[in-house]
Amino acid sequence: MSDDESSVDVEGEEEEEEEITDLSDSNVCTKYQEASKIVNLALKGLVEMCVAGAKVIDLCQFGTTVIDTQAKKLYTKKVKGAAIERGVAFPVCISVNEIVCNHSPLSSEELPPLENGDIVKIDLGCHIDGYISVAAHPLIVGATTDSNPPAEMRNVATAAYNAMLIAAHSITSGCDNTKVTQQVERISKAYGVNPISSVRMHQMKRFVIDGVKEVALKEPTADELDEGEEKVPPCSFEQNEVYAIDVALSTGDGKARPGELRTTVFKRNVEANYRLKMKASRYVLSEIDKKFPTLPFTLRHFDDERQAKMGVTECVAKGLLTPYPSLFEKKGEYVAHFKCTVLLLPSGTSRVTGLDLPEYLKTDKEPDEETGKLLKEIEDIAAAKAKKKAKKKKKKKSAASS
Repeated sequence: MSDDESSVDVEGEEEEEEEITDLSDSNVCTKYQEASKIVNLALKGLVEMCVAGAKVIDLCQFGTTVIDTQAKKLYTKKVKGAAIERGVAFPVCISVNEIVCNHSPLSSEELPPLENGDIVKIDLGCHIDGYISVAAHPLIVGATTDSNPPAEMRNVATAAYNAMLIAAHSITSGCDNTKVTQQVERISKAYGVNPISSVRMHQMKRFVIDGVKEVALKEPTADELDEGEEKVPPCSFEQNEVYAIDVALSTGDGKARPGELRTTVFKRNVEANYRLKMKASRYVLSEIDKKFPTLPFTLRHFDDERQAKMGVTECVAKGLLTPYPSLFEKKGEYVAHFKCTVLLLPSGTSRVTGLDLPEYLKTDKEPDEETGKLLKEIEDIAAAKAKKKAKKKKKKKSAASS
């Protein structure tokens, strides 16, 4: 064999080894879309299950079962002798009333069952082969289209939903994150509510739920910077990227704080290592590295809950885990949390998860002029897509019958 032939072979091997993990690969796009279908299915099921008397732990387990069961039906063939990973990408969290997010309780620490009038925020994620899709949605237990929740709740819910829609519409190739932040701030101000400052939108990559590129919901003030809040670095969005559009707004000051509830959701810091001293800590870390090496998990998924509670403390103290504490707004304030996943495709930005704003949460308060124009633009695009889809379906049906 000549040197030239050998060189060609080596280059061919290198090209073969390079795996495309963004939306330029149609298989990757399909995996995101399949994960999104499961997220929407689980979300719809949980909305129906949130009734008076329902237990939060049962709802979390129901959502987890839906995600795992549906994911296991897909991509069942092994690749290079290994099964494709799929299932929960972010633990099912059911946060009630002043709890903003990240509440996924242990079976031994259940809160009282849901009551009519409780405000529930559902948050969850699914992945197929590491390609992640997420969503969050608020509701009021027992509410119907005839219900009339407080005006403050309707204002904050409509503001959060509109902010999510416009952020999803604005995250396009070439746009920058400061523009999106400004839009969320403008919408919040028009409805008389405040963004939850600790919540951020994130780029998502394969097995990475919180990528480097972020979008803040508000610019920190000078005082907030002095208090330790970090300013999000500027960035621009590019084609073939994926983002979690995460919007949480409040009628309060927007400074959500950890409360008394135990933190149960964590994520492994993959770059951190430490030789742990406690046996329980080593057990926990070993289980995490085997079952949850990159994505967030809940302690409820451990077989030995007692050991998990003991061992996680040292893991957090040594920087091996990032905690996701349950955050609280002040009692009596209203919080709305919406989240969706967007794909930056060559044809434009596609929102693939998330449910519509419930009718009973719509407000009579008019949006500001710029927001109104953007909402009309989004509505027109959706109508055009629906018309095109219906026309295509009609044409296909006509061809089949001829």
